[in-house]
Amino acid sequence: MTEQDFIPKSYDNSIESGSVKWSSPSNIALVKYWGKKKNQIPENPSISFTLSNCKTITEVTFNKKESDGFSFDVFFEGEKNEAFKPKIQTFFERVEAYVPFLKDYHFKIETSNTFPHSSGIASSASGMSALALCLMGIETMLTDTIAPSNSTALSINSVEKSQFNQKASFLARLGSGSACRSIEGELVVWGENTSFTNSSDLYGVKFEGEINSKFKDFQDTILLVDKGEKQVSSTVGHQLMFDHPFAKERFDQAHTNLEKLKEALISGDLISFIEIVESEALTLHAMMMTSMPYFILMKPNTLEIINKIWNFRKKTASHVCFTLDAGANVHVLYPASEKEMILGFIKNELAEYCENGHYICDQIGLGANQIQE
Repeated sequence: MTEQDFIPKSYDNSIESGSVKWSSPSNIALVKYWGKKKNQIPENPSISFTLSNCKTITEVTFNKKESDGFSFDVFFEGEKNEAFKPKIQTFFERVEAYVPFLKDYHFKIETSNTFPHSSGIASSASGMSALALCLMGIETMLTDTIAPSNSTALSINSVEKSQFNQKASFLARLGSGSACRSIEGELVVWGENTSFTNSSDLYGVKFEGEINSKFKDFQDTILLVDKGEKQVSSTVGHQLMFDHPFAKERFDQAHTNLEKLKEALISGDLISFIEIVESEALTLHAMMMTSMPYFILMKPNTLEIINKIWNFRKKTASHVCFTLDAGANVHVLYPASEKEMILGFIKNELAEYCENGHYICDQIGLGANQIQE
C-alpha cells in the first residue's frame, strides 16, 4: 500500500448533514516507538497492548456549508475548547487529500475521556483515533450506495471492515503516531519489520499469529505518580532522536526486541516478556537522559515503585512487571490469574507513591467501537 491508495476516486452521495460517534481506546507500547521521519513515519517498529476502559468518546456533527476553508468547533467534556483547535487544524491539513470532503462541512466535535486528561495515559492516541474513525464514518455515508440523505448515522457493516480500519489507522497516524495502534486489538504492530510480513509504516496491523492464552486477558493498572502536564511533549521528544549518539543502536534494538517479543507472546514465555518489556521502558528513558538537551522524566516515586515491583516479584515469583511512557507514571502489567494478589500489592504497597493515591485499573481490549444512538 502507498499513500495514493487512500485517496478516494469520488463520492456517490451528497449529504446535507449528519452525525457519527465512536469510542476509541488508548494503548500502551511494549516495544517503544521513539523517533520519527517526515509525515509521521516511525524510525523503528513498535507493538502495543490495546486498552479497554481508558478511551475517548467523540461525536462529530456535520452540516453543509458554502464558505472555503476548514470550519469546526471543539468541545471537551461539554465545554468549548480553543486549545485543541490548532492540533485538529494541523490534522485536517494533513488528511484533506484522503478525505476531501473536509472543507464542504462545518463540524462540531464533541469529545470526552473516561480517564483524567493529562494523567499520563495516551489521550492523543485515543483522541485522534476516535476523530479519524468519525471521519471514516462520514466517508462511508458519502460512498455507500444505500447511504441515507438525512442525518442518520450509517453503520460500517456495508464496508469491508479491514479496509475501513486500515484507512482509519492511516488517518489517525497523521494526527498522532501512536493513534494508529488504537483502532484494533488485542496487540497492534506499527512500522515495517521482518517479523510481521504485513507490517507497514503507514498504519497499524493486528498481531500476526496466535497469541498465547496467558496474554489474552492481561491486566494494566496505571499508577498516577504525576498527573501534571508532560515535561516534554511527544513531538519534542521524538525530535531529540535526530543526531542522537545512540539512535542507530536503539532502532536496531527495537527490531530485535520485536522479534523476541513475538516469540514470547506466541509461546507464553512470561519471563522473556517481562525482560523485554521492562528493558524497553528503561531504554526509552535512557534515550531521553542521553539526548541533547537531556531530560529525566521519572520522579523519585517512579523509582520507588519500580524497586517495589522487582522486590515483590523476587519474593513471590509472580509475573508482574512494569512499563513506562515518556513520563513519570507506571503501567503495572500482570496476568489475570494473578489479579487478586497484584491488586492487593498495589493497594497496600504502591498506592502511597501515587498522587492522591490514584490509580486506574484496565486490561487488554479489542479496539474501537461505533456508538449507535
